[in-house]
Amino acid sequence: MVKVKTFDGPGAPQTLEEGCILGMGNPLLDISAHVPQEFLDKYELKTNNAILAEAKHEPLYEEMVKSFEVDYVAGGATQNSIRIAQWMSQSPGATAYIGSIGKDEFGSTLKKACEGAGVKPYYYETDEKPTGVCAVVIVDKERSLCTKLEAANEYKHTHTVSEEIQQVINKAQIYYSASFFLTLPDGPESALAVAKHAAENDKIYCMNLSAEFLIDYFGEQISKLLPYSDFVFGNESEAALFGKKRGWEGDLTEIALKLSALPKESGSRPRVVVFSQGAEATIVAVNGAVTLFPVPKLDDDLLVDTNGA
Repeated sequence: MVKVKTFDGPGAPQTLEEGCILGMGNPLLDISAHVPQEFLDKYELKTNNAILAEAKHEPLYEEMVKSFEVDYVAGGATQNSIRIAQWMSQSPGATAYIGSIGKDEFGSTLKKACEGAGVKPYYYETDEKPTGVCAVVIVDKERSLCTKLEAANEYKHTHTVSEEIQQVINKAQIYYSASFFLTLPDGPESALAVAKHAAENDKIYCMNLSAEFLIDYFGEQISKLLPYSDFVFGNESEAALFGKKRGWEGDLTEIALKLSALPKESGSRPRVVVFSQGAEATIVAVNGAVTLFPVPKLDDDLLVDTNGA
């Protein structure tokens, strides 16, 4: 039985230095539009679902742009998190982002969208593949996602070790990456290099388990990064699977505690594990203790749509 306490007060805000938070991930241009149900049926999409695009989805993106009023948003799991960090910081230029895009119109649009959110992009640009896109198809308040990774898969470690990016890395104090980045051919090498830099220089490295299939098929890459990770994020299903893979018994609070206690390269701070549970309280484990953070209920009439939920 794990003894837990409930958080009942906010933290103190502070101004962040320029470029102090750096994200590394798979950038996508989100193309968002409200559409009729017939559009979902045409492309065999389901609400509240996310898929990778197949051949039958190729015309979808152009049809969205031509037929509906669309919004372009800098997307992808890590880039979304960095945009929110920038918004929450209320500190101009506090965040930067690294990833791969194509040398095309969508790439230019993505760069403008990222900069418009206050994030400084340092993209690796390739002419081998087009910029990755994600169709965010909204029917009423429910959304469906259809993704083409394309150039997002083409990131090179040579970009990470370039003089320009090394300056960006050296300037940052906090690093964040979703585990999707570990699926790229050069992703694990770059993530590990930055994580080691963080440990050696008393900085903070954060990783997100991100998806169950990553724990299933990229568990080795995740395990190599864990010793350098000061913060580990995940949701309830990812947490349960992680514990199962490790042979850990107990509920999510016990899994969080065991994960927080795994060996760590940097001894200057304890590892913090954060497990979200949808509408249920968020679990935070650190230093052998668990705190539950209640999630305020959102009135239905305040819900715009479920994109980002």
